[in-house]
Parts: sequence; C-alpha cells; structure tokens
Amino acid sequence: MTKSAPSVICVLVVVLTSGVSSVGGGEDEPLEYRIERSAASSGFDGETCWVHARSGAIPPGGLGNPGTKPLVVMTMQKLLLSGSDVFYALHNLWTEDLGATWTEPKLQPVFERRTMGDDIEMTVCDFWPAWHAATGKLLGTGHTVWYQGNHVMPFRKRHTAYAVYDPGARAWLPWKELQMPDDPRFANAGAGCTQRYDLPDGDILLPISFKRPEDKVSSTTVVRCRFDGETLRYVEHGDELSIDVPRGFGEPSLAKFGERFFLTIRNDQKGYVASGPDGLRFDRPKPWTFDDGTELGNYNTQQHWVAHRGGLFLVYTRRGAGNDHVFRHRAPLFMARVDPARLCVIRATERVLVPERGARLGNFGVTDVAPDETWVTAAEWMQPRGVEKRGSDNRVWIAKIKWNLEPR
Repeated sequence: MTKSAPSVICVLVVVLTSGVSSVGGGEDEPLEYRIERSAASSGFDGETCWVHARSGAIPPGGLGNPGTKPLVVMTMQKLLLSGSDVFYALHNLWTEDLGATWTEPKLQPVFERRTMGDDIEMTVCDFWPAWHAATGKLLGTGHTVWYQGNHVMPFRKRHTAYAVYDPGARAWLPWKELQMPDDPRFANAGAGCTQRYDLPDGDILLPISFKRPEDKVSSTTVVRCRFDGETLRYVEHGDELSIDVPRGFGEPSLAKFGERFFLTIRNDQKGYVASGPDGLRFDRPKPWTFDDGTELGNYNTQQHWVAHRGGLFLVYTRRGAGNDHVFRHRAPLFMARVDPARLCVIRATERVLVPERGARLGNFGVTDVAPDETWVTAAEWMQPRGVEKRGSDNRVWIAKIKWNLEPR
C-alpha cells in the first residue's frame, strides 16, 4: 500500500465459483465469464451495520494512481438497526491490488450530519462513485435525507448531492447540491442509488426520481449534466416517466448497449424497463419478465446494469428462489443476460453473484474496473434483527466478473 494508507489492512477469504458461463442472446458473439467472490470487510456489532457499499475505479496512470493496477475506492455508511433508513456519515476505503487487501473504513468528515434546525439534521446517502474520464476525476452522486428526532421526515426537500474525490488526500472534497430548475416538481429530487452514463463528450446522463414533497408518487427522468471537474450543472432533462402505482417510479439506472440506451426502474409491485435512442427519450416502460413471458419477480428494490461490449446483463433480486425468509426477497443477488430487442431476462443465463445468508443484498453497486473485469459490491443489510442466525455477519461482498476476452 502507499505511505498514505492506514496501517491496518482488511484481508478476507477469496472464493472462486465453479461455473463458467457461455451464453448467447442479443449478439452473435458468445460471451464467457467466471465469478470470483471476496470480501472487503465483515463483522457485526449488533447495533449498526454497513450499507450502500459501492465503488469507483481510478485507472492506472489516472490522477493519484501512478500504479499499474486500478485504484478502487469504495464508499459505505453505517445504518442504525433500531430505526428505518437512519444513516450516518460516509466512510471511505480503497484497494490498490484488485481487492487482495483493503484499508480500514475511514470516516469522511465532509459527510457528517448537518444541523438544520431544532432536532433536525441532514446528511447524504445512497452514494455511488464513478470515474469521469473527460475530467480525470472520480465523481460520486447520491441524494440528501432529512431527519427529525432521528426519524426520516415524511415531508422534506431532497436534492442530488455530489462530491469529487481527492486522490492525494485519499478523501472526498466537500459535497454540493445539483441545482435543478425552480419548479415545485423538483423540490424533492435526487439521484440516490442510480447508475449514470457518461457520454463521449463528457456530458453526464444522470437518472433521478422526483416529486413534490407532499406527493406520494414519484416519477423518474434522466438529467443531462455538464461537469467541469468541480461543478455539476443541469443542462436539460428528458421524458418524465410515471406510473399510477403506490410510490411510483424510483431508483432508475441507465446503461448503453449497441446504439440504444436502457433504463431499469424500481417500483413497489415489480421492476420496469424501458429503452430509447439517446438516453433522454424512452419508450413506455414495461414490467421485467423472463424470456418465457413469466414475471421476473423483482419488486420494491433496485436493479442495476452490467454492460459489456459483448452483452447486456441485469443484476437483481427476485421471488421464487427459496428465499421467502429474506426481507422483500432481496437475496441472493442474481445476474442474467438481457435480450435487448425483447427487453427480457434470459432465464437460462441466470447466475448467483452473491449468495443468500439471511440478510438482504438489495442495495448494491456495479463498477467497471478494467476491460476484462467488472465488480458488483453489496453489503449484508442486517435488518430485521436475527438475520445473523442464518450466517450473515455484515460482510461487504465483492463479486468479480472476469470476462474471457480471448478470440474464439
């Protein structure tokens, strides 16, 4: 590790899965990969747990990474088990050897809660770091959450929060809010748990959910932003997608495959998917299904993309996997190939990325580490109490998808 790294290193077991997948669907080229699992940390204190473990990778030669391997920076934060979505300040840890060793999580003071009034505090949560190639910066996005008496306020403002990583200090710079149009519809708007797409010219397509603070149903859209390395600015937003189902659409994630963009969206009853030509305009969202027409079984939780040059994949949780004991069926964590023309999941390609050990895994992230390696990171969320009896210990899982790029 570098001299600036903490002296305590977290070393955990690495397990190689036995399966190697070669599948078709959507492209003529078969695509082979294997899955390796490791952990960045583990251990459970019974009162709090790590959640929202997501990473960004600074490529070799990038600012702050003179090495020959990607520098992978992870953020996560503590959750209070006795509350509902009661989060504390983001912590930072990193690896310079592709996950063989990790630093200990380090508190990021810029994300400490801010006092906003009598018994009212605000912080940032649902954060996701990702490399912005055009500026050579690691940029993280999330959203704000307000508490009163340490309970989430039912009527509150919400903004997209973003921050830039300082690789020299191994720390995040003070976070800022993305300024949206002065419209009541965007008074409660944020990019929590959303997967963005960066255009070749450096513009950012950032999915968000939004509503008036008093509304009960959210809509989703994609915001085109401009980032100069310090400030993220709104340029325009695309189609406003909505559904008349409890709580509406939330936690959208975006990917591009071939010449089209794909949006996957959370809803209380079932996950939805839409596609479009430019990342701003989309066809009508449809529920996720398998290729045989049966429902995927994902509901009330997020899904994210793994987009490889040879295939498009969805990472998700679902019913029907012997997991009725898991909160909202949020484990195990699956990955399967998507048919981009039919907008469905190819059942025969489904693989378990992260196994089920009692705790939910629904809040996770995807990181493009290298052309031949993609990581999915997920922390075991230790609610409700008692999930540890099935083996969970708040492990922060790293599922490494290692692509076979050799010509056939």
